[in-house]
Amino acid sequence: MTKKELIFLGPPACGKGTQTNKLAEYLNFPHVDTGSLLRAEIKNETEAGKEAKAYIDKGQLVPVELVTRIIKNRLSQDDCKNGYILDGFPRSVEQAEQLEKMNAEIDNGIDTKFIAVYFDIDTSILVERIVNRRSCPVCGEIYNLEFKPPKVEGRCDKDGAELTQRKDDTREVAQSRFDTYNKETAPLIDYYTKKGVLKSINANGTIDEVWERLLEVIS
Repeated sequence: MTKKELIFLGPPACGKGTQTNKLAEYLNFPHVDTGSLLRAEIKNETEAGKEAKAYIDKGQLVPVELVTRIIKNRLSQDDCKNGYILDGFPRSVEQAEQLEKMNAEIDNGIDTKFIAVYFDIDTSILVERIVNRRSCPVCGEIYNLEFKPPKVEGRCDKDGAELTQRKDDTREVAQSRFDTYNKETAPLIDYYTKKGVLKSINANGTIDEVWERLLEVIS
């Protein structure tokens, strides 16, 4: 059996989170969300978590070496042996090189298929998505008031918790995030294209339409 290693690229609010959650369930692969992984390490007060917290408390970015160590430890676990979905990493060419190195060490010669899925979408559409985005503070489910509203206004479908809006989900912050994305992360598209592992999908459409396109490129 070929091990599938999947990563997702695309600007903020392009729909990666919704689709990766759905795909993880469909493939029965772990969804390794680096943000959640980092928060869990800090909450559980692991050695790596304490190190990360020290940087965050000073208002500094967690060094790539530490993030890589945490991710490598997670991808080495048994539930990742058939494949994984990695979300939120890599965010730069430097991190992509680190991921390639750690995959080689973990896989140790086994048959693997690495796919970088790029969610291609116009950023003007994304600004509207961001402004309308709401999330559940309990289970993490993401909603959109326009594209994916909750059944009961302001409440999570899964646990009934009151939905919240991130403080940075404003037009001004959104534009700033796109500028950062274009500067730091967009070069990955070129990087993975040259390696022949990039699969691009049109991320504009309903959740079901994007889902069908996603299944086509990862098969």
